[in-house]
Amino acid sequence: MNEQESNVSFFRFEDLRIYAKAHDYILWVHNATNNFPVEKKCTVTDAFVKAAQGIALNMAEGSARNKTQFVYYLKMSKSSLRECVVYTEIAAKLGLLNDEQREYSRNQLMELTKMIGSLISSLQRSTTTFDRTDELDDMGDIM
Repeated sequence: MNEQESNVSFFRFEDLRIYAKAHDYILWVHNATNNFPVEKKCTVTDAFVKAAQGIALNMAEGSARNKTQFVYYLKMSKSSLRECVVYTEIAAKLGLLNDEQREYSRNQLMELTKMIGSLISSLQRSTTTFDRTDELDDMGDIM
């Protein structure tokens, strides 16, 4: 086995840059919410962390499926991401995140949104190309 093969993960989703970025965001949320007061931990912290984890969890789940289902799970990742936008705003309005943290969270979420959107587009293009090729093959059988 060459070095290139040994660097490839058994779980292919772990090789996605977007998955690594989602993990970075999860860690950031954990660190940011550790400083929240105890009385806010149950209401905001748990939901915020769960939403952040949902971004990566949906990617992982979808990666084991066919392309159409993977796109569905990537869209679910975007739903989790939008939840994080809401929790970012709630935490900021409660004074739990400062302006710099709020801005960092929003920027990371915007970047993740763009990356997921690009991956969805790429998967849909390759599926569409595949479907059209199948149609042409079927037409060839008719002629």
